[in-house]
Order: sequence, then C-alpha cells, then structure tokens
Amino acid sequence: MSPVGGRAQLHAAVEAGADAVFFGLDHSFQARAKVGFQPEDLPGIMSDLHVRGVKGFVTFNTLVFDRELREAEAQLMHLAQSGVDAIIVQDWGAARLAHAVCPDLPIHGSTQMSITSAEGAELARRFGASRVVLGRELSLRDIGRIAAATDIELETFVHGALCVSYSGQCFSSEAWGGRSANRGQCAQACRLPYDLLVDGAQRDLGDARYLLSPGDLYALHQVPDLMAMGVSCLKIEGRYKDAEFVALTTAAYRQAVDEAWAGQALSVTPQQEQDIAQVYSRGLAPHFMAGTNHQTVVRGRAPRHRGVRVGTVTEVTQKGVRVELDGVTLHPGDGLVFDAADWRDPAEREEGGFLYEIFTRRGRQDEAGSGEAELRFGQGAVNGRRIRPGDWVWRTSDPTLTARVKPLLDAADPLHTRPVRAHFVGVLGEAPILTLTDDAGHTVTVTGDAPLSAARNRALDDATLRDQLSRLGGTPYHLADLSSELVGETFLPVSALNALRREAVTALTAARGAAPARDVQPALTRLLPDAPAPHAAPGTPRLHLLVRTPEQLDAAIDLRPDSITLDYLELYGLKPSVERVQEAGIEVRVASPRILKPSEQNIQKFLLSLGAGLLVRSGGLLEGLQGTPDAPALSGDFSLNAANVLSARALLDLGLVRLNPGLDLNARQVQDLASLVGPERLEATAYAHLPVFHTEHCVFCRFLSDGTDYTNCGHPCESHRVALRDHRGQTHPVMADVGCRNTVFEGRAQTAAAHLHDWLASGLRDFRLEFVHEDGAGVREVVTAFRAFLAGRVSVPELEARLAAVTSPDAPNGQGVTEGSLFVPAGFEGLPQLDLIRN
Repeated sequence: MSPVGGRAQLHAAVEAGADAVFFGLDHSFQARAKVGFQPEDLPGIMSDLHVRGVKGFVTFNTLVFDRELREAEAQLMHLAQSGVDAIIVQDWGAARLAHAVCPDLPIHGSTQMSITSAEGAELARRFGASRVVLGRELSLRDIGRIAAATDIELETFVHGALCVSYSGQCFSSEAWGGRSANRGQCAQACRLPYDLLVDGAQRDLGDARYLLSPGDLYALHQVPDLMAMGVSCLKIEGRYKDAEFVALTTAAYRQAVDEAWAGQALSVTPQQEQDIAQVYSRGLAPHFMAGTNHQTVVRGRAPRHRGVRVGTVTEVTQKGVRVELDGVTLHPGDGLVFDAADWRDPAEREEGGFLYEIFTRRGRQDEAGSGEAELRFGQGAVNGRRIRPGDWVWRTSDPTLTARVKPLLDAADPLHTRPVRAHFVGVLGEAPILTLTDDAGHTVTVTGDAPLSAARNRALDDATLRDQLSRLGGTPYHLADLSSELVGETFLPVSALNALRREAVTALTAARGAAPARDVQPALTRLLPDAPAPHAAPGTPRLHLLVRTPEQLDAAIDLRPDSITLDYLELYGLKPSVERVQEAGIEVRVASPRILKPSEQNIQKFLLSLGAGLLVRSGGLLEGLQGTPDAPALSGDFSLNAANVLSARALLDLGLVRLNPGLDLNARQVQDLASLVGPERLEATAYAHLPVFHTEHCVFCRFLSDGTDYTNCGHPCESHRVALRDHRGQTHPVMADVGCRNTVFEGRAQTAAAHLHDWLASGLRDFRLEFVHEDGAGVREVVTAFRAFLAGRVSVPELEARLAAVTSPDAPNGQGVTEGSLFVPAGFEGLPQLDLIRN
C-alpha cells in the first residue's frame, strides 16, 4: 500500500504496481492536513482506481470533537457512497459511528490507536475494525506472536519516517503550540535539537544534537518474514513525499512481494537500494522491526533528508574541496551538502551546491566513486571557509535517478496491467460471443452483430484469436488465458473481432469502475446516549494524587487525599507502597504502562495481584480485563484518547468507573463532555506535566551507555536524572517505565486553575493532581493550594500565584506553570447539550 498526496503520486503508485493506496480528503478528518483530494472528486478517483485493480483507503484518522460529530457522519456517508474500500480510523467513537452508518464499509484501526498486542487488535474489532495497523515499534517476533493470537487482518509499516513517539501518544505539538498531532497538525518537535542534562549538568554528546529524531524505516529485506507470518498489508509511509519517492519505493516493494510469493530470493539491485536512499532518507534501517538497538534508532546528527553519504572532507583547496570518496559514483550536476554537525550551530545554513567538476590524480573526470577527488563548484556557490576536514559529504540529488524513474512517472499508457481471461464461442451461422473475466471476479459477455459465415480460405482458429484478443495496449489489462469453442470452419473479419474485443473491454472497465451497492443511513442520533440524569446536589470535591517517587508518596500519605495512584519505574517496588497506602486507609490505584507488547502479558497478572485499583492506560489491557473475575476498580486514563461522547461512553461501558478526558480537549470541551456523559464519570486533571513524548527509544540507554537494550545498558535510568533542554531554554524531564519506554514531560506544570469555577459549576468533582519531578515539599504546597481554593479560602488569582511560586525557576526543579492544552481560544463555542449534536 502506497502513500498518495496528490495526482502525481497517485499515478506513480498505480504504475509502479501498488495493490492499494491511501490518501485523505481536504478539510476532513485526516492526519496529514496539508495534502489530500477534494471530496467531490472522490467517486471518480475510486472508479479510476478500481478500473486499475487498485484499492483506495481513505484516512479518517484524527480524533473527532463533539461539535464535529454531525459533520463526521456526513463525511462518512459520502465515503461509503463513493465506493472507498476502507477507512483508516483513530477515534473509537468515529469507528463506532462509521460501522453504524454503513456496516459494509470496512474499517481499519489506525496506528494512532497504539495497537501493540492481540488484545489491542481485538478491542479495535469490538469497534467494527476488520484490520489494524500495528505500532511501528514492534519486532518481527512481536508481530508473529500477534498474528498467531488473532485472525484480524494485520497491516505493518515497512518504509518511511518513524515517529519517535508512539502514534496517538504524542502531545508535544499540543503542549508547545496548541496544534494537536492527533488532529493532523504535528509540529515535528521531535526533529528539533536538544541538550541532554544529566543530574543537572549538560552532557557533551559530540555530533549528536537531535536526540529525538529517528532514522527512517527500511524493511525491504524483512518482506518474506512478514508475508510468512500472514501479515495482510505492507504499508509505505509518506503522503508528503513526491512522486519519485512513491514510484521507487512502490516498485521495490512490489518486486520483493512478488519474489517472496514465488519463493524466489530478493533480486533488488544495489543501485535500486541506493536510489531509494537517494530519493528520501534520514538513514535507512529496519530499526525496531529487527529488534531493539537503542544505539541505531536515533543517530542524532541531523533531522532531515540527507540522501546518500559519498565521503569525508580531507582538505579545502583554493579551487574546491578534496574528499575521500566512499564508493558512491559522483557526476557533475550532482547536488552535494557538507555536514558539519559536530561543530556548527544547528541553526546555521549548511554549505552545499551542484557539483561542477571532478578532478583526480588523472585529471578532470566525468565521474568518480572511490579514492580521493577534488570537487569543484560554480563560482561563489560554496564557501570553503565554512567547511573543514572531517565533515561528511552527502549527495542530496542525482540527475541520473530522474532518468531511471521517468518511465513510471510519464507513462501515457498503463504499465502495470491486470490479467484477464478470454473465452470465445464461434459457431457457424451464429453470432460470435466473447467473455472476459478479470482477477476480481468481474465477468462481461458481448455478442457480435452478425452470424459467422463459412470460411473460404483460412478458418478462424486459436492462433488468430490469441493474436487479436491479446492486443490490449493502452488498456489496463493483459491477456492471461484464452479458451475457445469453435464449431465449423468459420470466418470473422479481423475488424469485427477487434470491435468485439473493444466492446468487451469497455464493458469490463465499466463493471470494474462501478461503485459497490451499499446501505448507507444516518446513525448518529440513535447512537447518542440519553441525556444524563441531572446530577445530585454537588458533593465535596475530591483530589486524586498521582506520584512517581517514594518522597512524593510520603508527602501524599501525610496529605490524605481521596486516592493515591502509584506510577513507578519498577513494578516490583509497588507491593510495599500499595500496602502503605492501604494501611493509611486511603484508596490506592496503580498506573499501568501505556504500551503492552505480546512479551509483557505477565504485567497484567502482576497488576491484578496487587489488590489495588487500576489506572488503565492501554487499550489492549482494557480489552484483556474484560470478563476478568473479581477485577478491581478500573479507571481510564488520558492515553485512551476519549475526545467525544461516543468514545467516552463506549469506553466507560467496558467497565471503567471514571475516565480521564483526552489531552486534546481544551477546558471548555472537558466541561461539555462532563455534561454529555455525566460529571461523575470523569476525572479531570487540574495539575500535571503533560507527557509530550512516549517513546520506545530509550534516551538513557542511547546516551548514557554503550548497550543496545535493557539486557546490557547497565540501567542508568535507575541512578541518573535526565532532562532535555530545548531551544528556548526550557528543560523537560525524562522518565523510563518498566518496559524501558521513555516519557518526556513538559517542564512546566499545566494547571486548570483558571477553569475550576466552570468545572465545578458543570458538576465535576473528581480532580487529579499529577507530579513528576516535584519534591515532597512541592507536593504539599500544590495540594494545600488546591484544597484552599476548593474550600473557598482563596480566589483563582491567589491559587495561580501560589502555584507560580511553587513552580518558579527559583524553586527546586521549577519551570513555571502554563495553561497549555486547556487554553480556550477567544470565541470558542462549547456544545453542552446532546440536542445540539442531534440537530
């Protein structure tokens, strides 16, 4: 399956042999907001794709807000009626709505659903999905275990950009720019430079500055293994990429699939692989698919496309730059860039330009690929004073590549054609009959205008039929098989036989391009729950503290909140802490990991053994707990991404006592959701450090050890405190969980102080305060300040002032406070009533 951002990419994917393409529509619910097709063009696009034997999957892969549900329903009806082969969905409520609107419309669970286990896949099936797109952090072994445990179709990414954060679990754009990655507005904060602070001191990392920018996925050589496991679809990422990228990658993976299917060894050439890297690459490797190696996923030298590395600078001369070449053949006209990541400010422009001349010891050359060569550029194109020995040299463009890919891009007639079988019936005295059948099961039959006459010379035979019926140039078909029933010595003019063929091809094309008949009906009104019963007289507000260190726990127990949630690095240190909280007579919960892989299923058993309530952060865990006898009280966390009444109600119906709203909601939307599902069913976060990245990549292992994973890294996460400092000077703490996954937290505390009056008025009474790097004194001061406000002893400005003092840069670990994702834009209109959604 190939990515399509426009018409040129669509053409390239089809001609290079894609079985399916995926794309979005402008102004709709898709995660690549800058590219897509017009909704009115969709029926024609789908018809054209189906004629070519290609499936079209439309991305509907963002969270949907309550005020958008009616628009989402209309869009889903249009997609179903236009004949799309499937929609790719992130939002649980949108999936439920789509299935109700059109049960015949296939639903694919997006990688944004953070599916990393068979249980996660089954949860998606519960919401109508027939296929799920697995997380890109899974190894071949993980994928194989999932495939063995479920019969739902599995789709895996095999090529393209990697997000450092688990898809669906990145909130950096939301926290730092008010742009939600879950809403198609990723700001790519992972591609920015960061300093590493270890125990408060900056660590010199040499040329590594882009500490969260991973290389690109390249799993061409893993294709046979994935196919053997039964993976249904191999997906190339890159809807922002150009047509050359789409053509080259699609052709390579088409070749790999066909050869693996035939039991043949992969025959992709070194030149093809070099072209794939040349057209777009941040450094290609299978990365997590081949197993965890934290030293390779993030190199950290550069965040952008580099092309192919061609050598290293040895000397800057008067006329050019002398380079030791690595074996990649250079030609005049190539575009080069000099990479000085280890000494130049990342904000500075890199030197580079088009190669003009090549000189070796033998003089001027038309090409060079090894040994030392002097590279010369046009006058003034490259400033040699900004280049030094040791700099890497990359080829960013190769004119010869354009010539190699041009046939796929400029083909006027179809290159990748589909097989058809022809059956001809010719009986003397009767009109000839031609039947064409394609590989998708379409069959058309056409009849000639006149009966067959007796042959005077050469009679109609199979050789003549094959010669004329195989003339399918300019059509999307090729003749794969011919059968005939010839009775008598008959004659049919070649012109008549060709006319019969053309008529049959036209009929077959029409049949292939016809939209499927589907029952499409509005469904939103019947899916919406009844209005919640008016809540009883508001009770006393309740505070729920989430702590991550023993010092924070000591303070929390002294403060005696309504509950304490333990979110510890080591699960096996939880039992004594759970018992301490229980002995104090305080309700206790344990936070589950946000990600659970097939090899981590024992974690569920361990969590259940603690005798504490569970804060459920993983969809797979929620599904795995269904039907569990004597299950503890379950609360759903923000990571389940409940963004509307449909998703919230559906998740609550799976046994959750309360639900923490998704972090993409602003304060007014939280208030509205409370009115839609009942305020007693929500637990709103009033103070927290947003988890901006949640990543399989371990910063501790990569930069504080020489190890590859937890087995040989020495566990620096247990003995060091690490933070990342951004270009604004803000520092953001990093913490590891039991699965060695890292969470980067926003350094500033996000507070709902400005919105508490409205939240209280809406009936909300359960408020969570989360702590990351605060010490015990900080925990006490924050809790005391909120209690004073909730008791009516201080005003909002006084609460804000106290929180600002606790978190000021002068305080221990202080970074200040922010309204963050809770900010309500001016003029934002809420939607507090179900009737407004229904109508």
